[in-house]
Parts: sequence; C-alpha cells; structure tokens
Amino acid sequence: MKSSRIFACFSVAALLSGATYAQTIGIVTTPAGSFSNSAGAAVAKVLVDKAKLRVVVQPQASTGFEEVETLAAHFNMSNSFDATFYATGTGEYQAMGPHENLRQVATLIPYRVAMHVRADSPIKSIADLKGKRVSSGFRAQKTIARIIEAHLGTAGLTYKDVIPVPTPNVVRQADDFKAGKVDTLFFALGSAAVKEASASVGGLRVLEVDDSPQVMQRAQKILPGSYLLNIKPHPSIEGIKRPTNVIAFDMVMVTNAKVADDVIYKAAKAIYENKKDLVATFRPFLIFNPKNIAKQVKDVPMHPGAVKFYREAGLMK
Repeated sequence: MKSSRIFACFSVAALLSGATYAQTIGIVTTPAGSFSNSAGAAVAKVLVDKAKLRVVVQPQASTGFEEVETLAAHFNMSNSFDATFYATGTGEYQAMGPHENLRQVATLIPYRVAMHVRADSPIKSIADLKGKRVSSGFRAQKTIARIIEAHLGTAGLTYKDVIPVPTPNVVRQADDFKAGKVDTLFFALGSAAVKEASASVGGLRVLEVDDSPQVMQRAQKILPGSYLLNIKPHPSIEGIKRPTNVIAFDMVMVTNAKVADDVIYKAAKAIYENKKDLVATFRPFLIFNPKNIAKQVKDVPMHPGAVKFYREAGLMK
C-alpha cells in the first residue's frame, strides 16, 4: 500500500482533542521514497487496520523532530542516535538545547546502511572514495552527513579527503547519483530510492565496512549505538552479491510526552502484535523482532502509554 493512500487532512485541533478514535494521527517521516517513509507507511496501515486510528503520513525534508515537539504530529520515525542527540541537545542539536518532552514509543527495525557505487565502478572499497565526489551538507538532514562521515572514518578518511557536493537531503542525493554528479550513493538497504537508482544506472555494488574492532570504535564515536551486521545476498537488496558487512543502527518511533497515553498504548500494541501486516506493506519488516520493541534508546524516556503495554506483555519490568 502506498503512503498516499493513507494521507488525510490533518488538524492540530483534532490532534489535541480527547476523542481517540476521532483524532488524526500524524507520522512524520523523511521524504517519499526513503526507508523511513516506507516504514512509516507500513506502521500507519497497521494503526488504521488494527488500532482503528485515523492516520496521515507526513513526509518532510527535515528530521521531523520539530513537528513532534510542537505537536504538529504525534510520531516521528527516526534513528536511535539522532533521537538521543535531539533529546539531550547534543550533536547537530547542540545550539537548540535539550528537548525534555521527547519520548520513545518503540524500537523497530535496524537501519542497515551503506555506501553504494555503480556495479561497473572502479571504486572497490570505502578507502577508494578518496578524491571522489561525495554528497555533503544535507542542510535539511544533517544526520545523513554524520552517517556518511562515519563510513568515511572506517577507512581513515574525512570529508577533507573527498570532493564534497552539497545537497539538501538524502533523496536529492539519490537524484544526483543517478545524474552522475556524485560517485557514491548513501542509503538504507532495500529502500525504494536504491531500487530506482540501481535500475537507472545498470546495477549497484555496496562498499563493505571493515569488521575490525578498531574500525567500529571509530564509527561508534560518530554514531553512538551503531553496530555491524553481516548481510547475505537477497533479491530484495540491491548491491550485495556475497555476505557483506555494513553499519546498522535502530529505527525508533518517538513522540511527545503530551500525547495521550491511550493513543500510545494502542500504537505500541498494534505494532507489537502485527508483524505479518507490517511485512505485507514493507518487506524489510521481516527483520523486525517484536521482542526487541521495548529496547531502550539512550537518554530518551519511554512514554507511559508504551510502558503500560510493554509491562502487560512482559517486555518490561
């Protein structure tokens, strides 16, 4: 099901009202075609079908935290380290100060991310990106530049070692790659944009990350909570022809502390109980482990509505 099918008119007044089933639930994601947008559409369908909530997916060029902070939306699909930075006022959000109302709802699936090149590219490793054109800036999604920086760091490189090509967000970066303006494409494995890029350029190849402890220590300094996954070839994943190590970190769903407990309770319950339906809309949910849904994000308190359900389900003490 495409996200456009669950778009609806959004009303802040409805958001703040007490009638749970009459509310319109806003889920903020990154732009259409991105990994979190597709995952958000899958979550939205489950909330509609199983929790009987009215839902709208709101693709944004920015990170989406401000929409949740101002209650222009209920939920944001984010990565775990970005949520930590926003809550604590660190990283890219240092100038903004801490945001004490941010709350965790659920830990979902790993973002399995990678630097891709054309299948016929002479670039064989991340180290080979030295002197090559790499997307930079990401003024609307500064966290993407951080993730790319972590990848470069695994090979002892920084943005000073490449030719930076400014771009506003991750989807525009994909357009630049297809147009031949940059030499590498950063994206989450299995994303619609990766599939489109692969079809456009005649195939992709993922640049593997070194699995030495020292390399991951460098990555984790930039991406707290990140880890390494070995990905096996699969028809749904472009660019991987043999088992390949990539960087991963958790996708999380966050909310505002002021959102009603019953809304969060219903959302957490629906996500936990309906993996099959999530997979039917977005296949990467195959790697979703419902038993990990209550995995805590550093420095982001769990919303009381989620805590209530997770305790009932025996997932939290």
